Amino acid sequence: MTDWTPYTDRARLWFESLRDRICAEFENIEAEAGSAARFDYLSWNREEEGNPNPGGGTRGLMKGQVFEKVGVNVSTVHGQFASGFAASINGADEANPGFTATGISLVAHMANPHVPAVHMNTRFLTTTKAWFGGGGDLNPPIPYPQDTAEFHAAYQAACDAHDPAYYPRFKQWADDYFFIPHRQVHRGVGGIFYDHLECEGDAAFEANFAFTRDVGEAFLSVFPKLVRRRMGAEFTAADKQQQLEWRGRYAEFNLVYDRGTLFGLKTGGNVDAILMSLPPEAKWS
Repeated sequence: MTDWTPYTDRARLWFESLRDRICAEFENIEAEAGSAARFDYLSWNREEEGNPNPGGGTRGLMKGQVFEKVGVNVSTVHGQFASGFAASINGADEANPGFTATGISLVAHMANPHVPAVHMNTRFLTTTKAWFGGGGDLNPPIPYPQDTAEFHAAYQAACDAHDPAYYPRFKQWADDYFFIPHRQVHRGVGGIFYDHLECEGDAAFEANFAFTRDVGEAFLSVFPKLVRRRMGAEFTAADKQQQLEWRGRYAEFNLVYDRGTLFGLKTGGNVDAILMSLPPEAKWS
């Protein structure tokens, strides 16, 4: 098995640096709104019997005037998949249950229903194989075509810089993945989703790492613009009701279908950090 440690360390440092820049920008937005809200960081350590280095992570959480609840998590964990779960992971099985995973995960639920909620995640996993995955999707309670178009354009530019086939492929993947079968609706207006960009050697790692960095940069370039555009808009009680009902659908997806939620729970992650994706308030009509 290839020693992927140097690659994991490089990915981890990038995810942590992206976290720092995103959190700083979100705090700047709060300050522009006259709020003193700041991120609160809580470190956690993973536990696994017989494992002297199981890893851990840091949960970043802010509750402010613009961001009603936003979580930005980074983690790097090492260990073995539980029996029965290993076979569901690329490159792992009962005989080879070992893994390392590092990544950043972000979910923002906004106070103003005219501002879209958002999800973003990028990650690097190793088993007997190594690969990148991630993406981002926009979840507006009140969709605006301008916002949707700009969000998709940012990700398309990131994709097109690496492979013109990426955007249509990864957009369709997001459309298929972020769908709630029992509601027969999409969770939002989409974005991109990718997985298993495999790193078979240095060249593949460098190419996939560069793409994943551009995915993170695309998010940082576009989402704060959308927030600033909408955060001062007036809204009605009906607008708020619509937001709370859509949050309920977001919660349904994350608790029933989301692979990242399942992965975190199955690998002994911090439960509070995993479930930070849930909205602070939701309604079911």
